[in-house]
This record gives sequence, C-alpha cells and structure tokens, in this order.
Amino acid sequence: DSVLTQPTSVSWSLGQRVTISCSRSTNNIGIVGASWYQQLPGKAPKLLVDSDGDQLSGVPDRFSGSKSGNSANLTITGLQAEDKADYYCQSFDHTLGARTVLRAWGEVRHQPAIPSVTGLPVQS
Repeated sequence: DSVLTQPTSVSWSLGQRVTISCSRSTNNIGIVGASWYQQLPGKAPKLLVDSDGDQLSGVPDRFSGSKSGNSANLTITGLQAEDKADYYCQSFDHTLGARTVLRAWGEVRHQPAIPSVTGLPVQS
C-alpha cells in the first residue's frame, strides 16, 4: 500500500508564505500530483486544490498547489489567522495523508515568539 507523508505540524507568522509538502512511498507524486483539503475546527474537510494544482471555486487566491520532484506542495501566500486548520493531501488512488496542523502566530513586538508545538501521532 502507498503511504503519503506530510509534516505533522507547522507554525508560521501571519503574512508569511507557507508551504506544506506531501511525498508518496510508491510511484512519484511529483508526476501524479495530490489534492489538498482544509479542515477547520468542527467542520467537514473542504477541497482546496485538485491534483492538477487548480483552485476550487470560492477558494481564496492565496492557496495554490504545485508539484516538484517527488513532492506535491500546498502554498499559502500571505498566511491569515483564519487559515489555522488541519490540512490533508490525497493521492489519485484515494490514499490520504496524515494531517498537518497549521498554526498561525501573530507578531509580538520586542519579544520573539517561540511557540511550543506538540506532535500528533501519525495515522497508519
């Protein structure tokens, strides 16, 4: 069986450019691509980007998909507070990656933000 691997969690400051990568244990996901889903707290997963890297209708322009080497990537250009969510990649054969938790941090003047990130177990 194929396994998709993506980071357990990522933390960025608001306004930054964020890239979440997804790799595949078999075949080359950089060729076949991956779809990307966003799941907000208490909501059903929402398809953001299809396997061709195209945004779905109604998805903000800051979300985009790409393929590079053996990775498929979701990029958020200009991170917003409302982008804090779980993100999942999905390959063409319906294999689903373990979630990536995205945390957005506001700027703190005169004091660097050093977030504490708790890892989540990888789903088998």
